[in-house]
Amino acid sequence: MVAVLADESVAWAHDVRRALADAGLSAEPDEYQVVVVEHALDASPRLPATGSEERRTIVVAGAEDPEPAGVWRLLEQGAADVLAWEGPGTCDEVVQRIRRWRTIDDALRRPTVAGEMIGTSRALRSALRELVALSLYGSAPILLVGETGTGKELASRVVHALSGAGSSRPLVVVDCTTIVPTLSGSELFGHERGAYTGADRSRNGAFAAADGGTLFLDEVAELPLPLQAELLRVIQEGVYKRVGGDIWNRTRFRLVSATNRDLDKEQRKGRFRTDLYHRIASSVVRLPSLRERPEDLETLFRHFLAAALGTPSPPPVSAAVLTMLRGREFPGNVRELRQLAVRIAGRHVGGGPITPGDVPDADRPRTGPGAAQPTRAVASLELAIRDCLSAGTGLRELRSLVGDLAVDVALAEAGGNAGPAARRLGVSDRAVQMRKRGARLAPEQA
Repeated sequence: MVAVLADESVAWAHDVRRALADAGLSAEPDEYQVVVVEHALDASPRLPATGSEERRTIVVAGAEDPEPAGVWRLLEQGAADVLAWEGPGTCDEVVQRIRRWRTIDDALRRPTVAGEMIGTSRALRSALRELVALSLYGSAPILLVGETGTGKELASRVVHALSGAGSSRPLVVVDCTTIVPTLSGSELFGHERGAYTGADRSRNGAFAAADGGTLFLDEVAELPLPLQAELLRVIQEGVYKRVGGDIWNRTRFRLVSATNRDLDKEQRKGRFRTDLYHRIASSVVRLPSLRERPEDLETLFRHFLAAALGTPSPPPVSAAVLTMLRGREFPGNVRELRQLAVRIAGRHVGGGPITPGDVPDADRPRTGPGAAQPTRAVASLELAIRDCLSAGTGLRELRSLVGDLAVDVALAEAGGNAGPAARRLGVSDRAVQMRKRGARLAPEQA
């Protein structure tokens, strides 16, 4: 389980080996290693190769610390921690760290984790390892960030399942884009009978439903500013009032929030409260985009195919289809890949492999003269942007204009159907539907 790489001249090397043996951790090389050296910087040649994250390494060095910059450099080179030898107690520190890593790795293999977040890439496993550690060893709020379609709601399920109450208490999901400001956030707070027109009976909100469990606020950046202030009180004090009520109610839940927006930018523009950000972002976990984990693409596609076909294992996939997948961009990330797999599965007939004919016309790669059109389109767009800049149009307005125009064109070409338009744009159906209702599509969604 643990490999010990030691300078035999170091007096405490034997103590480290004995402590690991007494703890039931074998000395066979595996996922973890301990490097024992007289001087910390001597550990550099023995660290894992740059880019490796599967073999986590603790460096145990003499009590005389090197320059701080040297210690940080060891972490950049692959060390997980650097400990100064201070006697037998340091062995306990090593053992505790390795035991914690083993617990996290065991959790990563559970169906509640591995069955939700599919993939073995370094980018995904690094994010998942951090997420699992936060779930198992704390209760502070977690903010999930990343592009649309990267699996933030799935990640919230992982947090809920590992946070202790997952088996007995609910995971309550609130889509903040659906909260109606004129109803004062009754979706969150609940309301008393007669609180507003149509409130013919009292009703609990998400804060009550999530008591003892987990509350997931999806698209938290979309919360109106007045509700942000009220949410801050709930997080700080654990109390709230129903809309139209006078009684303070108590609630206690694990808070997980998610956004695909840049909240630093939102704060600077006055659209998101800084005090609320620091409350919901005790820890921030960034989920990688699909282009950052290309080695997971085929595994995910086959997983989605099997689910769409209702079979325990997917059919073989032809080389042409795999090449098409590898060369395609997925701005909608895993969500877009899943939708593509569903469309292909819907055309598949028989028990043979997935072939090019199973790919819908709109999803097929362009190989003829039309393949050069994107280059010409970019040139035309460049000319239009030059004209706009000459007319005094700023970057913010340009982004808004281009985003709105793209939605209008996609909707027009899809006959007003939001689903196909959203697939072309690489955004959610909800984002396009909001635009159809008159809301401006945010630059981050466009």
